Amino acid sequence: MSHGSASPDEGLPAARRLRATGLFAEAYAQDRCCRGRHLLLWTRRGAGAALRVGVVTSRKVGGAVQRAKARRRLREVFRRHRAELHGEVDLVMVARASLVEAPWAEVVSDFLRVVDKAGLRAATTESKT
Repeated sequence: MSHGSASPDEGLPAARRLRATGLFAEAYAQDRCCRGRHLLLWTRRGAGAALRVGVVTSRKVGGAVQRAKARRRLREVFRRHRAELHGEVDLVMVARASLVEAPWAEVVSDFLRVVDKAGLRAATTESKT
């Protein structure tokens, strides 16, 4: 559905997703993790890093339906706020069990708090939540 406005590109094509297991392992090995209430954010710097996202949901999150919902929510919050992020970095987001039932506004504020803690969002004078 097109609105005809000049909004930033919020798509999430395959080129903006991490899929290779080795890239996830690199992110974990670099040991740059910021913890939020509903998610963990690991950052990967290095060759090819270009604000891509990888999402991880373990069985601790719940059954297949809950894990799928958690993945959708994490990809969506990243997709909507990718334009605010900067840096030559890839993100690996790990869902916590609380993510599935958390209100959307809480998921968004948790994501923004975590990316701010990681230094991935430009400092602004006003909060855009």
